[in-house]
Amino acid sequence: MLKQIKPRNARSKRALEKKAPKVVENPKTALFLRGTTCSQIVQDALTDLYSLRQPLAKKFTKKNAIHPFEDPASLEFFSEKNDTSLLIFGSSSKKRPHTLTLARTFTGKILDMLELHLDPESYRRIAQFKGRKFAIGLRPMMLFSGTAFESPVANEYTMVKSMLIDLFKGDTSSDKIDVEGLQYIVSIAADEPVGDAVKPAIHLRIYLISTKRSGQRLPRVEVEEMGPRMDFRVGRMQEPEEAVWKEALKTAKVGEEKTKKNVSMDNMGDKLGRIHLGRQDLSELQTRKMKGLKRSRNLEEEEKGDMLAEDTLKRQKK
Repeated sequence: MLKQIKPRNARSKRALEKKAPKVVENPKTALFLRGTTCSQIVQDALTDLYSLRQPLAKKFTKKNAIHPFEDPASLEFFSEKNDTSLLIFGSSSKKRPHTLTLARTFTGKILDMLELHLDPESYRRIAQFKGRKFAIGLRPMMLFSGTAFESPVANEYTMVKSMLIDLFKGDTSSDKIDVEGLQYIVSIAADEPVGDAVKPAIHLRIYLISTKRSGQRLPRVEVEEMGPRMDFRVGRMQEPEEAVWKEALKTAKVGEEKTKKNVSMDNMGDKLGRIHLGRQDLSELQTRKMKGLKRSRNLEEEEKGDMLAEDTLKRQKK
């Protein structure tokens, strides 16, 4: 049972309403932070990912004594304090050098976590690629290639795919996308698995799209690498609990009209209803009495006289 917090003033009430569950959730905000020991390569990688995530991103520059897999309480505190459900933590140690830890939260608690070890030899910053960059706030096209991402069983690579989609998809509140806004592609490729001992490496590349005249109806599309260039190896992972994961995937049933029995709509848009009644006894039906339908007294006396005459005739015959 979640703890219910009562607001003390209008400001805290607005803050709680902003964090409360909604039918259409707010876009996820990512928090970038570093540990006490963090190499310059990891710091540059955090800066590049932060620039790609803007404006839905926050970044801490101070050192934080955090060990995500041993004690995630500090990450949960920062997530709750800054209203960020996606966290990217950078650290570096002798045992695990150049490490990026991706974590997601649900109801203020860690949902799942994953470690990615960055290859320092192949890493290239955005600043090392000369050329134009894309505008801030645009949604990218995403491409996942490799059989590792197509596994029917949940594993490290399906979690990588899910987390990277959350990281790069941006604001999805609108279903309509302007074609002019499709300016770059995020390509994530995984090597083919060779054996169980060695896990396939993951290659992250980002390409800028440019269209040029081709002399035909469709333009010629060209791509140019924009950066950053990152190669990862998958490290430790923490899978979500089944009950919590099922609760996190629930969606509100809004906008779905319930089908009503015996109610239909005709071609003109009029609502038609069918009513089922039991068998009725029309003999007891009381109709409206009108003066024009009443019989006069003379007619009633004549009818009585006729009936008496018929009775007397029947008696005489007997």
